[in-house]
Amino acid sequence: MANNDYRQDLTDKIIKALEEGTAPWQKPWDGSRGSFFPINATTEKPYRGGNALWLMSQGYDDPRWCTFNQASQHNWKIRKGEKATWVEYWKWPNKTEKTDEDYLPGETEDIKTNQRPSVFYAKVFNLSQMENAPELQRNKPTWNILEYAENILNNSGAAIYHDQSNRAYYSPYSDDIHLPHREAFADAAKYYSTALHELGHWTGHESRLNRDLSGKFGSESYAKEELRAELASLFLSDRLGIPYELGQHAAYVGSWIKALKDDKHEIFKAARDAELITKHVLSLSPEKRLNIDDNAEKLLNKNVANIIANRALQDNLPEQQAAKIYQKTLSAVKQLQIQGIEIDPNNLLETQVKKVKSR
Repeated sequence: MANNDYRQDLTDKIIKALEEGTAPWQKPWDGSRGSFFPINATTEKPYRGGNALWLMSQGYDDPRWCTFNQASQHNWKIRKGEKATWVEYWKWPNKTEKTDEDYLPGETEDIKTNQRPSVFYAKVFNLSQMENAPELQRNKPTWNILEYAENILNNSGAAIYHDQSNRAYYSPYSDDIHLPHREAFADAAKYYSTALHELGHWTGHESRLNRDLSGKFGSESYAKEELRAELASLFLSDRLGIPYELGQHAAYVGSWIKALKDDKHEIFKAARDAELITKHVLSLSPEKRLNIDDNAEKLLNKNVANIIANRALQDNLPEQQAAKIYQKTLSAVKQLQIQGIEIDPNNLLETQVKKVKSR
């Protein structure tokens, strides 16, 4: 790459956009025009994490990008004077596959081999910078958007209470979500957008993705968690086709700017966590389970149920406590499987038993 610092450049651009109210997650999207997320025009693979935010920040309406060589292979001619945009990708030793996932040096070590990937950079161009490029075809979701969102909420197992007048929040202490009644929302899409945002926070519980949820309102860690949930809301709105609009988070902008100024890697950390949130939430829909087929899931459910039943008899646990332990253990095991990590449910059970019995 040139002498420029890719991560610092992206951070500076995001800070400027935040100050002007034009960051990708500060702009509303109504879902009527199809996906807005950057993709590679030749492979149709979406860019992820920090790369996605970086490309979205370039100001192009067309979400399609590709390299000079990819454009040449399709006889798409880049107009004279057009400038390329850098993206970052990683390559693991002894592997030919290259990915554009945004990790951090020192956090990408392969546990099995103690290997770390090397970072590379590539120049890409937007198809609106080219001649002979095919016209953009925006494909709208083929599923029932609101039904899909309802399935996610129902299958999450999250405790959701409609007991608020004008607040929506997730409580890490009691591990439950509190929302206004459905009729308090202007339309169903806004209800599901809000509910899924709070479900994003819910994924941070220690039995799921285990993020730091200890921060109080106004603290730096609280603002960082809100940034992750807001980015996840943006990502989910694109994946599902649900309209997106920034929540009531103007108070966090100053904290977001400070966090980004303090650490040029923070936006990449936040984007990476937002991708994990998105993947977890989407995995909760029975239509689009990730990496868990029906037969495997039936075996998993039966295995965990048998383990919990035996433990319930051993410890004389009340039925309600046993059911709660079952749900939390099953959720934890599934999430690890989604991430490609196989684990014996027995290894997670002891922790869940202690937590439930201590309440």
